[in-house]
This record gives sequence, structure tokens and C-alpha cells, in this order.
Amino acid sequence: MTLPQLGTRGGTRAGTARFLTYVLLAYAACRLVSGVLLAIVAMRQVPTGWTGPDVSYLTFTAQWDGQWYLHIAEQGYPKRLPTDTNGLVQQNAWAFYPLFPFLSRILMDLTHLDFYWVGSTLSLLLGFVAAGAMALLLRDRIGSRFTIATVVLWASLPAAVVLQVGYTEAMAMALLTLFLLALSKERWLWAMSLALLLGLTRPIAVPIGAVTVVALWCRWRARSERPLVATEIGAGVAALAGCVVSGLLWPAIAGAVTGQADAYTVTMSTWRGSREIVPVKPWLDMSRYYFGQSWGPVWLTVLFVVIAVMVLGPWATRLGPQLRTWSLAYPLYLLVVLDPFTSIFRYLIPLFPLAAVLIGAAGYPRWRTWRRWAWVRFGVLLALFVVGQWYWIDVLWRFVPPTDFPP
Repeated sequence: MTLPQLGTRGGTRAGTARFLTYVLLAYAACRLVSGVLLAIVAMRQVPTGWTGPDVSYLTFTAQWDGQWYLHIAEQGYPKRLPTDTNGLVQQNAWAFYPLFPFLSRILMDLTHLDFYWVGSTLSLLLGFVAAGAMALLLRDRIGSRFTIATVVLWASLPAAVVLQVGYTEAMAMALLTLFLLALSKERWLWAMSLALLLGLTRPIAVPIGAVTVVALWCRWRARSERPLVATEIGAGVAALAGCVVSGLLWPAIAGAVTGQADAYTVTMSTWRGSREIVPVKPWLDMSRYYFGQSWGPVWLTVLFVVIAVMVLGPWATRLGPQLRTWSLAYPLYLLVVLDPFTSIFRYLIPLFPLAAVLIGAAGYPRWRTWRRWAWVRFGVLLALFVVGQWYWIDVLWRFVPPTDFPP
């Protein structure tokens, strides 16, 4: 069997099946490498309340936020926000979205297995869904071989280990890639449904809404060649409405259940040292901490300029307007809402289109010399990412009592 040639569009059903087989085998190899690294580092993990007296691979996969998902799967969400003696809201389960732990609970009941088995296995399987959808999304843009290379790089990111532990990243990536694929195929009602599911998985409604606006604008521009009908207009509006509802859904549920309208935002603020959610300020504070009062904002600006250049330059042309919009909107969204600390490595996982840009697969087709070196760049980046996985597991994921930085 041979892979479809670079640059081919569509292909037969059998060709697509062969292509996806290669993608999933490559993804399985990436997860195997991560699994081996997890197992090796697990032997260095001292027993904790999370792992119990005997540390195993499975208990090692449910550390940190995994314990919150375990708690939600077993006990659900509190009906009242917990407070301390001063009346301040404490960290609680409402900060964590429900689709992953609730689905885990259903599977736990069906299989009679505990969360350690179900959570890690569910993430592992959803990662394959994400890899397959990502491959279908990218193949018509950058060709089969470069698509597989991009999927492998994405699956080998230092923090990609979370795609096989009790975290929501794999589920979020599966829904996100399926959502972007639905938009690219102009399946607006599918996009609406996936947006709503994302609203119960991760708080990324704003950037997916931006991508939806661009997708609808592209469809509007093509109306002279493909006339619009009322049903498609209605479906497109529904897709955008789904993104709006996605952003409001979980905060509304938290408020309704607890009887406190700001339950979600108050809960999220408990993870901030200042107990305030101020846009951009955490990024400025962190940049000044590492680079000084004067140079911190400068280097922060440079970082986002580099991302903008990567996305808007000719080396990203083949990604198309929707993936370029995602690659800009998502980092800007993180700049506004995220507290950038050690968890930032996990939050970079959705930026998979940049992997294609880094290896030089998304530029103009006539750039043959640039593309000829793509496999060298791919090899170097892959080696660096795998080494980065080791450090991520050993330095961030492995818990060193009595306290440690979260992954």
C-alpha cells in the first residue's frame, strides 16, 4: 500500500481508509512512546494521597486535575459553593466542565471499572478521534504525507501526554477538530451541535465563534457561484448561535444549580492569587517576573507578533482562512483569559495548525526548496518534542511533596 501523493484532493473511499490507517498507526506509536515515558517516571513517583500506597501506571494518570474529574465522576458537583470561615469561596468542582467526568461515570457504571481505568482509556480513544479528524481537515490543504507529519508532531508535543491521562484535552481536541471539519464541509448544524458539546468540555466559545464568523463570510462570498437558500442561511445562523450558547451554557448551569449567578467566575477566581480575573494582567505580571519591568512587556509583544507573522505570512497560505483564524483567535483568547503559568504547555495543544507551519508544509506550493527541508525540520522538532515530554512528565506531572507546580 502507498500513501496518496502530496497535494491530492479528496480521493476514493478506499484511499481515505488507507490514509486514516496510516494516521492512526502513527498516532498509536506516539501514544506508545508517551506511555513508556509515563511508566518510567511513575517508578519515581513517591506515594501520595492521589496514588495510594502503591504507585502504578494507572494511578499515575489521574494526578492533579484528574483528581477533580475523579471526584466529579463519583460525587458530582456541590449544590452550594464551599466557603472558609471568612466567607470566601474555596476551590471547588464547578471550575471543571462536566462532559468528560459524566461520560466517565456512565462508562464506570457499564464496565464496573474505576476512574483510573476509564478516564485514561477514554482520553486515549478520544485522542484517536482527534487525530483522524485533524488528518481529514488537513489532507486537502497540505497533502497526505505532510498531514501525517503534522499529526505526529502535534501528538508528540511535550504536554501531549495529557491525551492519555484523566484530563479533558483529548475530548476537547476531538470535538474541536470535528467542529473545524464540519465548518470546512459547511455542515452548519453539525457545527452547532459540536459547539454545544464543546461548551460542556472547555471554555473556548469565543475563538470557535470567530472561526464560525469567518466560515460564514467565506460562504457568503461564494454565493454567486453557489447560491444561498433559506435553509442554509438558517443553519449558518444556528451554527453561530451554538457558539454563543456554548460560552454561556456552563456558567448558567453553575449559577442555576448553586443559586449564585456568578458561581462559575467566582470559582475560577479562587485559582488566582489575587482572586481577581483581570484580562491580560497575568501575562504582563509573568513577563515582568521573568524579564524585568521594562523588558517583560516587550518580550510578551514579540511573542504574539511572532505568532501573528507565522499565521499571516505566506508560509501559512495553505491552511486557509478558517485555520488561520483559529490560530490567531485562540492565542488572543488565552492572552485575555488565561493565567499563564506551568499549565500553558497544555493550553498550546489546540494550536495544531502551527505544527504544519513549523515544518514548512503550509506555504506556497512553489516553494520547493523550503519544502525540501521540511523533513529535516520535522526530525529535529520531533526529537526535541519527545525530550520535552520526558521533562514535562518528570518535572511537572510527577508530584514532589509537600507542594509542587501544577502541569
